[in-house]
Amino acid sequence: MSNPYSIILAPNPSILTGPGTNTIVVDGGSVRGTGATVIDPADDSPEHLDAIINEGALRGGIRRVLLTHGHPDHIGGAEILRQQLGVPIYAYSRRGIPFIDEEIPDNTSFPAGNDTLRALYTPGHRFDHLSFFLEKHHTLFAGDLVASTTTIVIPTPPEGDMFDYMNSLKRLQSLYITQIVPAHGLIITDPQQKLSEFLSHRMERERQLLSLLESDPQGIDIPTLVQHIYANIDIQLHTYAAQSVEAHLLKLEREDRVHRTTQTSGNSLWYRIR
Repeated sequence: MSNPYSIILAPNPSILTGPGTNTIVVDGGSVRGTGATVIDPADDSPEHLDAIINEGALRGGIRRVLLTHGHPDHIGGAEILRQQLGVPIYAYSRRGIPFIDEEIPDNTSFPAGNDTLRALYTPGHRFDHLSFFLEKHHTLFAGDLVASTTTIVIPTPPEGDMFDYMNSLKRLQSLYITQIVPAHGLIITDPQQKLSEFLSHRMERERQLLSLLESDPQGIDIPTLVQHIYANIDIQLHTYAAQSVEAHLLKLEREDRVHRTTQTSGNSLWYRIR
């Protein structure tokens, strides 16, 4: 096989996952005993698991399962796959995914035939998020760090962290990456441009927030900020937009650029410019 990996789309489309989650099967190659690696067996449907196992058999037999992070749309089939094949599950932490067999720190390497698959700690979307870099092939399996279909929801701490997220994007800019395989959407063939776009998008959101806060020295609450900034998106997405807005505000507060206050009229948090 010329391509060292395959993408198997999980049958879990939704408003957040787009067409579904990309499960990756990485080649075991010609090196004896290395075996294939599965990244994010996302769904427990028999059809999806059978497709993963069949593809793994073509690539040297599945020897391990790697999970980018603990969100349900990434781990749905992992435990059943372990039960069926007797292979270990690896992830960044048991705090994120209690059922894993082994925690893997930043820069842990796994064999991938004649290549190496390196785990990169890229928190932000979630505290336990890993990306996996196929080094000789210069391919990044990015999980939910980026997507080709939409921007990424960044929850507030302790689940996510906007400050960490932006630093994770900057870390990847230092690598020679020729393509990114996101968990949702198509392969990204202009990786540096896409990373720059995601960073620029976040910085533009910060400028919008600061501009709105500067316009009202009394402060503004998060729902009002969401209504201004996300006026043109489906109202069903406003709950998720509010998470990202709050994550931005917490980052700005950490940088001492805004501060929060509680209005006397209620318990809702309002933010003011410093």
